Amino acid sequence: MTIADKIQGYVKRLPTSSQTAVLDFAQFLFKKAECKQNWVEELAWSDLSLAGAMRGMEIEDTPIYTTSDVKVLF
Repeated sequence: MTIADKIQGYVKRLPTSSQTAVLDFAQFLFKKAECKQNWVEELAWSDLSLAGAMRGMEIEDTPIYTTSDVKVLF
């Protein structure tokens, strides 16, 4: 017997109001998992985009800044 079958057996024995609560909770869990999956995919695309933007920069000469470069005159 699968987990889904066990859950279904318990839910069938509950009153309708409790079945509605179980349905609401199941929908909540589904949305939560869906959002997490979307977040993971967006993070992967973000990392890929950043890696593409930074490609080749590691071989560039880095400028040397002094404190006078940081000062702002008003």
